[in-house]
Order: sequence, then C-alpha cells, then structure tokens
Amino acid sequence: MVRQATNRLLQKAKKSKSDEFYTQLCDIERELQYYQNCFVDKVVYCNCDDPRTSNFFRYFAINFHKLGLRKLIASCYIEDTRDLFSSVESEKGYYCEYSGEYGNQFYPDNVQIVYFKGDGDFRSRECIELLKQSDIVVTNPPFSLFREFVAQIVKYDKQFLVIGNVNAITYKEIFDLIQKNKVWLGVNLGRGISGFIVPEHYDLYGTEVSVNDKGQTIIATNNCLWLTNLELEQRNEELDLSKEYAGNENDYPKYDNCDGINVDKTQDIPRDYEGLMGVPITFLHKYNPNQFEIVKFRKGDDGKDLSVNGKCPYFRILIKNRRVNAVG
Repeated sequence: MVRQATNRLLQKAKKSKSDEFYTQLCDIERELQYYQNCFVDKVVYCNCDDPRTSNFFRYFAINFHKLGLRKLIASCYIEDTRDLFSSVESEKGYYCEYSGEYGNQFYPDNVQIVYFKGDGDFRSRECIELLKQSDIVVTNPPFSLFREFVAQIVKYDKQFLVIGNVNAITYKEIFDLIQKNKVWLGVNLGRGISGFIVPEHYDLYGTEVSVNDKGQTIIATNNCLWLTNLELEQRNEELDLSKEYAGNENDYPKYDNCDGINVDKTQDIPRDYEGLMGVPITFLHKYNPNQFEIVKFRKGDDGKDLSVNGKCPYFRILIKNRRVNAVG
C-alpha cells in the first residue's frame, strides 16, 4: 500500500506537469560509475538543471578532470508568472558553461550565470543551440514531457543518460527505440534508485518518505529507471536460464490470441523453448540483444492485448531466444 501511495505522488506530478522530482547525488554516483570512459573530451549538457542547485551539475563539476570532460553546460527553466495585471518583468531562464577552471576548488557559488532571452525550456531555440554544441545529455527530464524530450535527443543524434518512470518503456516511441537497439536500460532500476528530493509543498505520507541530513524531503517512488544509449558492458551479459519448458508445460500457459507462452517472471524464461514468449516489461533490464530478439509489444494476432483464459496479464513483451538451439 505504501508503494502505491508514493507512486500516486509520481503520477500526480506527471498530470499536473509540476515535475518537481530532483535527483539525489548518491543515485547519480551509483549509476555514473558504469560510464566513466564515455566522457573523455566530451561536452556534457544538463538541460533541465539549475546549475546552482542541481546534483547533476555538481557531480560533473566535481569530477570534471577525473572524467576528462571538455565542457559542462547546464540550463534552467523559469516559469513565466506574469499576468495581465503584472507590472514586473518575469525572471528569465539561465544557463552556465563550465570548463574546469576551478579544479578541486569548485563550489556552486563559483557558477557564473548567463540569462536567456526566454524561459530556458529545453525545447526553446536558445536551449537547442546549446544542445547542438553538446555530445552527451545527462539529466532528470520532466516526466510529463519524457516522450518529447527523448525524441529531441534522438533528432539531434546525441548520446544521453536520463531518468524516467518505468512505464516510459511502454510508450510506443520509447519501445520502438529499444526494439531497434537504439536505446536501452541503465544499471539501476526500481529500488536501485533510492528516492527523489521534493519541495515542501508536496503532500507527504507513507513510510517511504524520509528526511535526509540536509533537511530535504525524499520520496522513494521505487518506480523509475535510467534510459541511455551510452555503451554499457552489463548489457552484453547473458541471462542465465535454468528452467525448461519440456515437462513443465502447465507452468507456461498458452495465450488465447497468440501462438506463444506466458512467462510471469524473467528468471522463469525456459531455455529450451523455440517459440514466442511473453515476458514482463522488467525483462528489458536483463535484455541482451545477442541472446534474445524482441518481436512485439503487448498485442496478440488479433490486435488486442495478450490474454490467458480471458485475462490480460500486465504489459507483456513477446520475445524469442536466439540461443535455444545451442542448448545441450
């Protein structure tokens, strides 16, 4: 019940477009350790980040020379709060470019802010010009704009590492990229991401709400992932399959509307089955494109959701085992 409550907060933020979930430094460090060689002589752009407070900007600034970066850019969106009766000009969005000049003496107070003419929305012309200068985008984008955010990165042919809701992989646009092996899941998923910093005005309840040593409120949604197209050694690891279909057919019921079997857990994928298998979306966390082929998402031969005895299991991905014939 607690997990459902905290996930409702995440959905509330998505629907209201407030998107005020900020990433903890510990979670950034936990994921970025797997990509250390990807940043040499690269320009990193954190395009949804206030350089004065963002933990993404802080991480890359502190580790600028260790990672071998060429430049670090961060830009911040400021909502236009003017109305017909306002006589005060609204604050503009702003950005910062950092080239490692402070070395180990970097502090947020050293940041030199440059103001945009506009609000600093990642879709704005000014931010797109910064995007064109960059090599890799690393940030926590607005969950409500996740499709649009990833589409923009792909359009401009940039590498990226971003946080999103687990359900983002069910979006047609995102799933198509995964199926085409253009993007994949990072290392940490679900409880591997410890929680997000939220503003004081959020409604808080449940045991997975806590306060850190800085007095910041943390919500552990347990429902997020990292999505990337950076080279990742872990995705070349093959899933160790120990179960067999032969002799255990009752454990793998056939679909009503597809010539395939239902597999409830990734760990239960049979090593000896040659046909289609419907697996949970969390399978993508263990997906190795050399071991498996992604055939289809969610739908049966009739275009309707996959079903077993008239019931539809939660989102299934139809896959085939490329290695089945090699099993002795």
